[in-house]
Amino acid sequence: MKKLFTLIFLVSTSVMLSQDVVGKWKTIDDKTGDTKSIVEIYKEDGKIYGKVAEILVEGRQDAVCKECEGKDKDKPIKGLLIIRGLEKDGDEYNSGKILDPENGKLYKCYIELEEEDKLKVRGYIGFSLIGRTQYWYRAK
Repeated sequence: MKKLFTLIFLVSTSVMLSQDVVGKWKTIDDKTGDTKSIVEIYKEDGKIYGKVAEILVEGRQDAVCKECEGKDKDKPIKGLLIIRGLEKDGDEYNSGKILDPENGKLYKCYIELEEEDKLKVRGYIGFSLIGRTQYWYRAK
């Protein structure tokens, strides 16, 4: 009986750990449906951050954030921190920001696992009704 409980604990722990937002995620272009980039999401000091790890669009690998402001202006998009300071709140992470390198704007943000390998990413202004949702897929 003790072995059974240990096995159940190990399996449930493994499932819970695999259902974390940390990892590499493929971003999808809203208009074309093509994969645009790989974003690496990581934890630091209890908060969630994400940076562009790869740009997959041909000819955009050396693109810079021309529209960004402040310290991000004219920085290469590859390596750019786009998810900033999200905090866990139940099943989602929120209270942080997301940067859209295409227009240089920062938006409020929340992310939430829809499925083990599908991440809902919502950027918005003010409150979450006014914004845009994307779905990112775990890079394998």
